[in-house]
This record gives sequence, C-alpha cells and structure tokens, in this order.
Amino acid sequence: MIIGVPKEVKQDEYRVGMLPVGAEELVRAGHTVLIEASAGVGSGLPDHEYLQAGAELVNSPSEIFGRSNLIVKVKEPQPCEWPLIRPKQALFTYFHFAAEAQLTEAMVASQATCIAYETLQDRNGNLPLLTPMSEVAGRMSIQEGAKYLERPQMGRGILLGGVPGVAPAHITILGGGVVGANAAKIAAGFQADVAILDINMDRLRYLDDIMPANVNVLYSDRHVIREQLRLADLVVGSVLIPGAKAPRLVTREDLKIMKPGSVVIDVCIDQGGCLESSRPTTHSDPTYIESDVVHYCVTNMPGAVGRTSTFALCNVTLPWVLQLAKRGIDEAALQLPPIASAINICRGDVTNQAVAETFGMPYKPLIRA
Repeated sequence: MIIGVPKEVKQDEYRVGMLPVGAEELVRAGHTVLIEASAGVGSGLPDHEYLQAGAELVNSPSEIFGRSNLIVKVKEPQPCEWPLIRPKQALFTYFHFAAEAQLTEAMVASQATCIAYETLQDRNGNLPLLTPMSEVAGRMSIQEGAKYLERPQMGRGILLGGVPGVAPAHITILGGGVVGANAAKIAAGFQADVAILDINMDRLRYLDDIMPANVNVLYSDRHVIREQLRLADLVVGSVLIPGAKAPRLVTREDLKIMKPGSVVIDVCIDQGGCLESSRPTTHSDPTYIESDVVHYCVTNMPGAVGRTSTFALCNVTLPWVLQLAKRGIDEAALQLPPIASAINICRGDVTNQAVAETFGMPYKPLIRA
C-alpha cells in the first residue's frame, strides 16, 4: 500500500501524522511511505530523518494525495485539500464531523472513506486515539487559563494558587473524563480550589478516590452549574459525547452571573463547544471577550506543543496504520471492530449514527463480519 503523510495546513498546526520510526516500520513491512517536504519540521523532525527511515520525500500535497491509497493526517482536511481527495481513497485523521457541516458534506461528496481517530473504540469502550490529545489539552487548559487570568490578558488578575493570606483561584471543570481529570491534576498542583462536575456517579466516586484534598467532585445539574459559575475564576469545558456535538451547558445568559475578567477554556470546541457563546479561535488569535468573560476556544490546542503531541499521538496511531496497510481498508473494517467504529463516512455513505443525526443525513450502518 502507498501511505501518504501531507504537511498540516491548518493555521498554527505544528503536528505531523507520522514519526520517522513509523515510516521505517511501514517500509519494512513492504509498503511505500510518501512524506511531504518539511511536514515534520514543526515537531522537530527534519526531512533527513524520514529519508533515513526509507520514506520518499514529496514536494507537493497534490502528489501526496494523487499517489496515496491511505492518507494519514492529524487534523481534518482543510478546504484547500478537499479537491485533492479521490474516490475510494482512505483518510485516517481527526475529523470531528459533528462540528462542521461543510466538511461532512465535502467528504460525502468525495466518495472517500473517512476513518476518524476520535471514534475508534476499543473492546473496553475506550477511545485510545483521542485519549493522548485529551491528556495534552486537559493539562494545557490550566496553563492557558493561568495566563489569561493575568490582568494584561484582560483577566481578573488572579494567581491560581494564591499566596499565604490570599485565597487561591476557584476552578470549575465541566466533565470528569480524560480532559477533566488531567485539568484537575494540574490545577491541584497549582494549589487552586477545584471542583469537577459530572453526571456519572461511578466516575465521580473514582475521581474522589484519586484526587487530592483540594479537588471536590460534584454531581452536575443546572443549579450546581450556575452556582459554580458564580464562584469560578476559571471554567474548563471538557464534556464529550463521541461523534456528536457537545451539549450546551452554559448559556449566554449564564455569563452574566460570572465574575468580570473570569476565563473559560472550551476544550470541546472541536465538537461544537459546551458554551452557547463559544466560537472557534486560533493560536494566533486565541481569545475574545463576551459579557466581560474571556473566552479561549482554540480548536487545535495540542498543536501548540507539536513535539509532545506528535509523539503522544503517533505512539497510538501507528499500530492501526500498520493494520490498515496490512489488511487493506475493507478487510480491516470487517475484521477489526475498532476500525469499523472509526469509519464515519464510507464512499458517500454516513456510517456514524451520531454524525447522521446531527445533520439529518441518511445513516447507513457499516457491514461488519
């Protein structure tokens, strides 16, 4: 099989879809790997490392897409890439379809097979290809929140951990999954006052057992959310419904009860965001202010720490790339349930029910063995 790795073109994206060791493993298995020139530079991976691993260096994205059976990326195809995608070609990347109707329509029209990292589900119900980036984003949410709480960034002028005689910041985390748990760990280390909200009591009991004393767990309902918004200096949105849009937990009206200069970090903006007031931002222009609340809604947070994120992501994606290359897309979908769960669109059909329901599109289940 010919596997192509284009350079990411999304604004301020520094990750790359494959490490040199991944190229070496695929070449050793008898496959051809095409790497677009300078694709790995943002992650500290120069072209010569890919050449030494046996990859072929290609100078244009059109050649990558034109020659490859399988495209391995990090972020969803951008509009400039849509015309390059061919029927029966497969793409393995983050898609987050539920947040973007135009992308969904374009991929349906392309007749390609779209294999989404974020919905690949293992036998235990986990999302192993989403987990490492959720870990990165959760940890980043606190360091970004700390920065934007500073007064020069239009925040309240709050130090997360306070100092003797001055209370620490209050941090509210909406969702106790991978993002929320990692955010809480870092926030606890800053000695902030932390509350995690979730509706899964088993998860809350687990978090209560493992978190330090300055982290409290609360059952999430409308009243508790509003109470926490009044207290919060920093709110981290970290709720996830796999494949579907994030639920809207905070309305524009709710912003009015928050403290002026407080900060919200909407990590689930890739899935549409959990605040009604959230809209996508970039690393170059990461924040905006609405109702005196600083909003940080960067859609590719882990891209800012490209080297860490690339290694964390490729560690978990490479085994699946090897399986796709070895078996072919159709056989992999038939033989490997996690691959089947990751296929959101297959040659013009929407095969993920949550995506189909989001946009009112016909849903066609993928035929499995």
